Amino acid sequence: MIRRCLSLPPLAVPLPAGACRRFALPVALALGVMLPPGPGAAGGGLGVTAFGQAVAEALAPGDDAAEARLETALAAFYRARRFAPVWTGPADAERRQALLAALARAPEHGLPARRYDPQALVAAFRAVTSERDRGMLELHSSRLFLRLARDLHAGVLEPGSVDGNIRRSPPELDAAAVLARLETESPAAILRDLLPTAPEYNRLMRARMDLVRQIEAGGWGPEVRAGRLAPGDVGAQVLALRDRLIAMGWLQRSAAADYDATLQMAVQRFQMAHGIAPDGIAGPETLRAINIGPEARLQSVLVALERERWMNIPRGERHIWVNLTDFSSRIVDRDRITLETVSIIGEARRELQTYEFSELMTYMEINPDWTIPRGMVGRGYLAALQANPHAYSHLQLVDGRGRVVSRDTVDFTAYSARTLPFNLRQAPGPRNPLGKVKFMFPNPHAIYLHDTPDRHLFGRDMRALSNGCIRLQDPEAFAHVLLARQVEDPEAHFDRIWRSGRQTRVYLDDPVPVHLVYRTAFTDLRGQMNYRADVYGRDAKILDALRRAGLELPGAGT
Repeated sequence: MIRRCLSLPPLAVPLPAGACRRFALPVALALGVMLPPGPGAAGGGLGVTAFGQAVAEALAPGDDAAEARLETALAAFYRARRFAPVWTGPADAERRQALLAALARAPEHGLPARRYDPQALVAAFRAVTSERDRGMLELHSSRLFLRLARDLHAGVLEPGSVDGNIRRSPPELDAAAVLARLETESPAAILRDLLPTAPEYNRLMRARMDLVRQIEAGGWGPEVRAGRLAPGDVGAQVLALRDRLIAMGWLQRSAAADYDATLQMAVQRFQMAHGIAPDGIAGPETLRAINIGPEARLQSVLVALERERWMNIPRGERHIWVNLTDFSSRIVDRDRITLETVSIIGEARRELQTYEFSELMTYMEINPDWTIPRGMVGRGYLAALQANPHAYSHLQLVDGRGRVVSRDTVDFTAYSARTLPFNLRQAPGPRNPLGKVKFMFPNPHAIYLHDTPDRHLFGRDMRALSNGCIRLQDPEAFAHVLLARQVEDPEAHFDRIWRSGRQTRVYLDDPVPVHLVYRTAFTDLRGQMNYRADVYGRDAKILDALRRAGLELPGAGT
């Protein structure tokens, strides 16, 4: 039997400011509990006694492959140690302290506190009365440590289970390597090394902290009750607009009562950070965005933190970053934007939405043809061809070997969209929907970046207008930047191929990672927060899943 120590040495637990202060006393008490080795144990280690048997018996395959891998790593770790403890031995007080502090700080990362529950772990430490209890507690502590490690490293949720159009696999935790480091390193140092390395993660952490403070201080003040405010206006609602922009950090304190040039510039800065045309007029769209409270903005940041954990992967010294909600595509070199162009993405209808995933761009095709996706053939083309085999005469009928087939030889009524053994293809040319060039990163979703002859669509604010691929406003400049690393005069090189009219593949000497992402909350390089609309409703699903996992939102309960 283990006797609970009742004479506790003084012990301070370094909890972060504002984080889980209600746990401070019980954590201190638990960390003061010295759990001596049971009978038959030599020094600080244990043979396979009741303690070791409890650890061994509690190890079991998980419910899924990921859990099974963690259990396998735990089993190997404890066997290699001859079932000696790392959390519950007399020499483990400092490690216990670090674990409990890390669990208490999990909400700072936007993680659901309920998944770790340091208070329950404290109670478990205090309730130990036997070697078997201690063995079960030992393994429970290790599982909590690995759970936190995995969540910090790769996120809480499985992306595809939240929304099937998120085709992203989070990084896998190397549990064996993480456990091995416990021999010589602090849990805090290990967990710190597992965090996402992209600077965006720390910027979002700061934004979360600032928003929590704003909420605790009462928010950003009264909403602006006006339909439209413009330069030259005066009155109570202009003052309300000014006060709210001051509270949000967009305007220096001022006593001016009119809509002056200073207020107009603040409105423009706000508009640019929220994807609104920066005309400096507080119209309905701008006022709706201004009246969104810090609670809703915090929700967007918490979802963005989870998405960052999903993407805790090397992004590439050079990579292409397509933010669907921002309708933008960027070429990024060493974390600096080399080129940015306005984009059009898939429609909001689920079957036309652009997927989220990462792949390697390996080539561009100048003067591309267009093979119509099979789904589009079924929705918009086959019925017309069944009624008139010569409908859409600008399209070629191509068999599986790439040969053009005469329509006169085909009975379209004998086929469905699924069984039709032909593709519909539009040859290169000025009417081709892919324009001058397409950029290929081969993927099972048949999504790529491309030019378009429909230039007028780029003038719209809401640009969810395609069938799933990404259209670029300035595809030639995009091609020039990509080619600049492998040809002396990329503009002339591109132009020469295009003017030939020949369909030509140009392979990239160094393939470029392409990341199709969906961020409604993100920062610029100065750390300024930007917010966008949840175009496809995906963030709402992620937030709901996080809340079901135990995420707590200030002022909203669980």
